[in-house]
Amino acid sequence: QVQLVESGGGLVQAGGSLRLSCTASGSIASINTMGWYRQAPGKQRELVATITSGGTTNYADSVKGRFTISRDNAKNAVYLQMNSLKPEDTAVYYCNANLRRLGTMRWIDYWGQGTQVTVSS
Repeated sequence: QVQLVESGGGLVQAGGSLRLSCTASGSIASINTMGWYRQAPGKQRELVATITSGGTTNYADSVKGRFTISRDNAKNAVYLQMNSLKPEDTAVYYCNANLRRLGTMRWIDYWGQGTQVTVSS
């Protein structure tokens, strides 16, 4: 069994900052890419940022220069530092990990339960 547990969401005023954390646990052999996605009410889930096991990052244009993704491979953790938050950043943020379980050869995407981020104007 594999679990991704997120924390760090909340309510913040525009211009403020939040830091999201996500830790993967369970029978994990290896983790490839980890990332953050978000889904606002009435909209499709969209990519926010991803980071490979080697540290290569990718960001949505809407968050470049404001958000920073990082990871700790030893802890199977990924983080998202969000600065200069805007009301349009309001969404449920989901952690994602592409990983291989112990005793298997398949790479599968796992998702966290989501954490709410609300930015007030």
